Amino acid sequence: MSKYANAEWQGTGKEGKGTLTTETKYLDNTPFTYATRFGEAKDGTNPEELVAAAHAGCFSMKLSFVLNEAGFTPEKIETKCEITLANGAISKSHLTVNAKIPGISKDKFDECAKNAKENCPISKSLNTNIDISMDASLSE
Repeated sequence: MSKYANAEWQGTGKEGKGTLTTETKYLDNTPFTYATRFGEAKDGTNPEELVAAAHAGCFSMKLSFVLNEAGFTPEKIETKCEITLANGAISKSHLTVNAKIPGISKDKFDECAKNAKENCPISKSLNTNIDISMDASLSE
């Protein structure tokens, strides 16, 4: 499988502007700027936000697969991913997951969450240079 996205940038790093378009066109000329990346602007996206979305989505799907293999079907998995950019590099990815899974023990859930954290493709890609941490909880 191969997927792609395109980025276009015009101007200087600080005053310029860019757009991102994904293969599916779900993001289609989505704006990004210095202000959406390093400032408070909310009218666009940025690379770190997209990495966070990719990691949260990949982890959630992998956790569902791991749970299914263990004989459980989640009612809901909610994952937040916080990416830290420090000294010009992504230095950390922290996952906060809350899941509602009928019939699972906390120990089994923790085992499945750890497996997903270590084995989702985005974790494997990020794990070469950064710390990936996680807080996992179950809902009643």
